Amino acid sequence: MIHLFYLAAGQSRRYGSNKLLADFGGRALFRYGLDALRRAAGQRDDCTLTVVTCWDSIADFCTEAGIRCIPCPESALGVSYTIRAAIRSAGVLRETDWFVFAVADQPYLTPESIGRLLDAAKENPLTACLACGEQSGNPVLFSASLAEELCALEGDRGGKAVMRAHPERHIDIPCEKQELWDMDIPDINGAVASK
Repeated sequence: MIHLFYLAAGQSRRYGSNKLLADFGGRALFRYGLDALRRAAGQRDDCTLTVVTCWDSIADFCTEAGIRCIPCPESALGVSYTIRAAIRSAGVLRETDWFVFAVADQPYLTPESIGRLLDAAKENPLTACLACGEQSGNPVLFSASLAEELCALEGDRGGKAVMRAHPERHIDIPCEKQELWDMDIPDINGAVASK
């Protein structure tokens, strides 16, 4: 089973307010990546999708849309807490299980690229991620055999540290450059702009 986790619990410190709820092209920013994940997962029978958040409005949206959502009240302490909450929510894991962690501020992510990342599990790497040229980014696929290492992360240290520790069994999945863009600063109108 591939456990897709949408990490929508960030504190948006650089942005100055909750950027995940900020307007981006007429919709809240978090909706774009979530829609792409839902479309990719909806074409498969080997995936679950869980949103991890500390924001009531995102949890309410998920409830209304029928999307599994779990709380992470400790997310202000760093992304490692969000990762641990996600993994623990998966229950009993098998060696053949996988995690995919996607972040909620990449509005140009496509279901097609997510699908290619999910397909990478068939090649049995320890990790895989989207990449364009020399730039790599989220989402990232992890073998469930790395669960202990992921749960040992502390503070605001994310899964990339675990991914970099296993370069011998890593796969880059090609994507378009803009799919890796994350939105970090408000534009002059208060909407979301890229970093």
